[in-house]
Amino acid sequence: MTASETHRAIHAVWRIESARLIAGLTRLVRDVGLAEELAQDALVAALEQWPKSGVPDNPGAWLMASAKHRAIDQLRRKQRLERKHEELGHELETQQALSVQDLDAAIDDSVGDDLLRLVFISCHPVLSTEARVALTLRLLGGLTTEEIARAFLVPEPTVAQRIVRAKRTLAEAHVPFEVPRGPELEARVSSVLEVIYLVFNEGYSATAGDDWVRPALCEDALRLGRILAGLVPEEPEVHGLVALMEIQASRLRARVGPSGEPILLLDQNRALWDQLLIRRGLSALARAETLSPERGPYTFQAAIAACHARARTAEQTDWPLIAALYTGLAQLSPSPVIELNRAMALSMAFGPAIGLQLVDELTEEPSLQGYHLLPSVRGDLLFKLGRYDEARGEFERAASLTRNAREKGVLLERAAACARDPLPQPPSSPPEGKAPTRRR
Repeated sequence: MTASETHRAIHAVWRIESARLIAGLTRLVRDVGLAEELAQDALVAALEQWPKSGVPDNPGAWLMASAKHRAIDQLRRKQRLERKHEELGHELETQQALSVQDLDAAIDDSVGDDLLRLVFISCHPVLSTEARVALTLRLLGGLTTEEIARAFLVPEPTVAQRIVRAKRTLAEAHVPFEVPRGPELEARVSSVLEVIYLVFNEGYSATAGDDWVRPALCEDALRLGRILAGLVPEEPEVHGLVALMEIQASRLRARVGPSGEPILLLDQNRALWDQLLIRRGLSALARAETLSPERGPYTFQAAIAACHARARTAEQTDWPLIAALYTGLAQLSPSPVIELNRAMALSMAFGPAIGLQLVDELTEEPSLQGYHLLPSVRGDLLFKLGRYDEARGEFERAASLTRNAREKGVLLERAAACARDPLPQPPSSPPEGKAPTRRR
């Protein structure tokens, strides 16, 4: 294996293992900032040693063992310092009881709900919403500061500052590493749902990079959602979110072609859709609707996803129902992105002119400036109306705005198709991808 191949392997391992590593270390050291530092120290050790020794058979265990040794050293130093200053009191007795043997046993335990604990600590009320999202994506999603900045269209230093301040705030507030109980649990569920879905969305439609989807992120988010549903089984929106993620995850195999190119919703081979996940999603949706006659935003979106899942072919899609569901969602949780999705649904149900009229009203919306799906949708509608030159400009503008290489390629192909003989028409599809709640 060459050095570059080893570095790519290390990067892939880090993506998969970092959240579990940080979660397990946080349980050990009770400080999320210190846990991340220890995990990154292990990563640095891997970067130094693996190019010489080769990637170990169990790289995740190697990273955990390396981080564990550093954690034990840290705690030993802390214990010695505390003894010297005679400041231990009752806390010292507890720390002293935490022998190295205990540490080994603790770190070797199954991570169990550690990831869920990490979600709740990352979503603690002492943090701003922006900080909760950034910290969770960093700690659980394994996203870099740059990727988070691109996802939310904010400067990279801003995201870096949010993460640093968030970790400092958690440490200063002595936030316990535990899943809250009772009323506090209910109050924090909505924040956790938002963050889980943002993580899922980054996996379902990657903001940047060479990959259109990141299945591992979707799997982590879906697993966390299922665990949360078990903890709060009477909360309908938890089941609504799980339903939404199950149904969307069922399409992952069909969302990319053999070369990794994006396959849009209406062009997907529905035989590749995972029927088990669809059944699980429909069951979760039924559970949510049974618990409450009033749909929340996630249950609305799950109902829309279910319309696609139930259609045996793209032509059988119930677009009038989808448009009605988007109207209900827009009334419940208004946002420009939901309006953009509603415009596309209306165009599919009643013709592109109706959709274009609504999209044109969104072109001056400040929060959509720089949002590539706005010109992408507008280009699609213009193309369907035979306004090819205008459509080409919109597709080119959308391509210039996206940071995902695969998505850029599709948009440039559509722009090129507008310049050629427009018949036969290139495939078109609704703007499947980012969550309607992604931008407000």
